[in-house]
Amino acid sequence: MLFTDRRDAGRRLAGRLGHLRGEPVVVLGLPRGGVPVAAEVAAALGAPLDVIVVRKLGVPSRRELAMGAIGEDGVRVVNDEVVRGARVTERQLAEVEARERVELDRRSRVFRGARPRVPLRGRTAVVVDDGLATGSTARAACQVVRAHGASRVVLAMPVAPPGWVARMGREADELVCVATPEPFYAIGQFYDQFAQTTDDEVLACLDRAGTARDDEVTVQAGPVRLAGHLTVPHGATAVVVFAHGSGSSRHSPRNRSVADVLTASGLGTLLLDLLTVEEEGDRSVVFDVELLATRLVEATHWLRAQPGLGHLAIGYFGASTGAGAALWAAAEPDAGVGAVVSRGGRPDLAASRLPLVTAPTLLVVGGHDDVVLGLNRRAQELLQRCDSRLVVVPGATHLFEEPGTLRAAAEAARDWFVEHLCPDARAAGCR
Repeated sequence: MLFTDRRDAGRRLAGRLGHLRGEPVVVLGLPRGGVPVAAEVAAALGAPLDVIVVRKLGVPSRRELAMGAIGEDGVRVVNDEVVRGARVTERQLAEVEARERVELDRRSRVFRGARPRVPLRGRTAVVVDDGLATGSTARAACQVVRAHGASRVVLAMPVAPPGWVARMGREADELVCVATPEPFYAIGQFYDQFAQTTDDEVLACLDRAGTARDDEVTVQAGPVRLAGHLTVPHGATAVVVFAHGSGSSRHSPRNRSVADVLTASGLGTLLLDLLTVEEEGDRSVVFDVELLATRLVEATHWLRAQPGLGHLAIGYFGASTGAGAALWAAAEPDAGVGAVVSRGGRPDLAASRLPLVTAPTLLVVGGHDDVVLGLNRRAQELLQRCDSRLVVVPGATHLFEEPGTLRAAAEAARDWFVEHLCPDARAAGCR
């Protein structure tokens, strides 16, 4: 036997995929047997786990011969050459597709439920099964993830028959396999334990993978809908909500750079635009710190109401005017925020609220940002009810554009959040 069970196979397969660590990877298991294998791969790579629900469209007279495939969200791939060669009529193709669509929808409901599909656009999709026999389902899965926008497709199997690479053609950009033994009769012959995987086992694997998310979200804040990007790594115990400065957004390279440092340490992030597109040009709104703080608190309530996220500790990261909003919001009695970091912030905009802040607060300022440095020193004197610290980054100006300065600010923020939001950083998701 090559493998004890599917989990053993997944761990062995993960050892062949270490070069993908650090890339924007999504691991997709083929239900049902591929999901326990994929779960081990995802855990080893620190990547999100999802299912790839596909149905092969078999030629009516030779069902093992694929003439196409269908996937979730209406994805449809048809091999016109096979259709012509097998003389399949449009009506026959439609009948096969309708039948397989019913089964695909049923499986999607069972395996996904209310769990959103992990976005693939621009990412490396690693398609995993417990083994490869004919390869038709694997080819279909590769076609579907490509149609969903994956920039690169990796097909990974614990075991496959000799010559399987040629059988896959160009469906995947990379093919990975632990073993290709001979003779090869069936996948199960290489497992000591190969009982059929149940629906409940698939769901348990997905649940154990955590509440990992990485997608665009819309937050209802009073009468307006705010755009945001939510990232929650596997095993995270805290989420940091970003309040951007005027003229910035969730797409800002600086904000994303800081968020990446936090998520690499196991912290979730919600990069939130506190203003609508229509409001961004109105300076009376841009500097309305009380309004921004109110929206930040409402976003905090929204975050706590999300399935699987309500137990996570919450921190605020504010830059420039956003820091004023973060500190104002932290002073609200129902915010329940666990820590605050201000980077190049304007805490003076929330001066009247600073004596009410109880959350541990870190003020990070550039050494060459003289005016803002003075504002933060005075603000620290008003933070009388919380643990506070002022960190000055040498050589940095207001936007931390000098080499290495933004990284230094991000690492200081990371350390502060890990210290105050993760009681036991070694045992929790923060690391």
